[in-house]
Amino acid sequence: MPFDEFFKVRTPDEIYGLIKNFRPLDSECVALTQSLHRVLAEDIVSPIDLPPFRRSTVDGFAVRAQDTFGTSESNPGLLTVAGEVVMGAVTNLTVSHGETVTVPTGGIVPQGADAMLMVEFAEKVDRNTIQVKRPVSPLENVVEQGEDIGKGECILSRGHRIRPQDVGAMAAIGKSIPTVYRKPRVALVSSGDEIVDATEEPMAGQIRDVNHYSLGAQIETAGGIPVFLGIAPDSFEAVRSLCEQGLSKSDMLIISGGSSVGAKDHTTAVIRSFSDGEIMAHGVSLRPGKPTIIGRAATKPIVGLPGHPVSAMIVFDLFMRPLIWKLAGYDGPLWPLGKRITARLTRNLPSLPGREDYIRVSLDEKGGHVMAHPILGKSGSISTMVRADGLVKIGMDAEGLDEGTQVEVFLF
Repeated sequence: MPFDEFFKVRTPDEIYGLIKNFRPLDSECVALTQSLHRVLAEDIVSPIDLPPFRRSTVDGFAVRAQDTFGTSESNPGLLTVAGEVVMGAVTNLTVSHGETVTVPTGGIVPQGADAMLMVEFAEKVDRNTIQVKRPVSPLENVVEQGEDIGKGECILSRGHRIRPQDVGAMAAIGKSIPTVYRKPRVALVSSGDEIVDATEEPMAGQIRDVNHYSLGAQIETAGGIPVFLGIAPDSFEAVRSLCEQGLSKSDMLIISGGSSVGAKDHTTAVIRSFSDGEIMAHGVSLRPGKPTIIGRAATKPIVGLPGHPVSAMIVFDLFMRPLIWKLAGYDGPLWPLGKRITARLTRNLPSLPGREDYIRVSLDEKGGHVMAHPILGKSGSISTMVRADGLVKIGMDAEGLDEGTQVEVFLF
């Protein structure tokens, strides 16, 4: 590739446009207990009303609301106790005028009753009579049949990422085996003559492979399955051999290192060497992470990430995590993913227009305000990521941010 072609960079928004072109993987059925954070490949439609009967939300007495009107501590009313609802059992009791039935929390509200009087507002006169010390309104402390979820109601849509409360909702309607999109298998290749595994003692001029471990952990937190293929020395043949293995074993391939334009950077040539290989972008108007490559072989994405750990991790969070979610069937916005918080910047941050800057920050609280402290350092300094709580974005058209500016922090 000619050197100047590297500088024909894409904007981050254009990268998200490329990510949208990738299609979700196929689907599979999983046990409900294994569905958390997976993405639904079907609409979840309730086959039942929930609750399936009129249900009490309190311990107390089922009453006709009109029988309690006008009552108070100083002017209590009297009701006859006609029976008791047993938890988990069907009842044929009926509440008539002047009567009440004892009902536990979650129990069936008998026919004839239209409200529940909390036990705190009743007092037993004898085993068959209670005093009512306050009025209740119709449907007070009662959940009607189907009020929570109605039969035939779509409660979760295809493309939705399953949360703990969604697992509970599916359990409630008996959906024990949902259909979800398959987890993407993401092959990971580290490249570089100077790279050795973390288990080895580096010799002079060598460094341990940080990206294998940090990117592998990021793949897992994004919902993918990391498949580490090894470390390739700086040769076209070695990198291509591992990439060929990766494409045969996975749904996506990430190459760490070799994404720039140096004599030993082989990623673009390797991608183009596959019969259906295509370079979709080489370079992003971003700091850190400019020399990022987005490509594909047929339907499988191939990504070349910078070798510097900070750049690789930030680019992963910005683009690879949304890409993994896209392959996993997620149908929401691609960015931002995750939690955000507003904070006050504690120093000036300069920036050059024409690129997005992502600054690492640590957070603390002072005077009732969340403060964002920029952590400056080079893209090879993994310690800056360890000390950081999140990232602050400086937009493409901005020349920086002033101290005291309210900023949005994208939390790790």
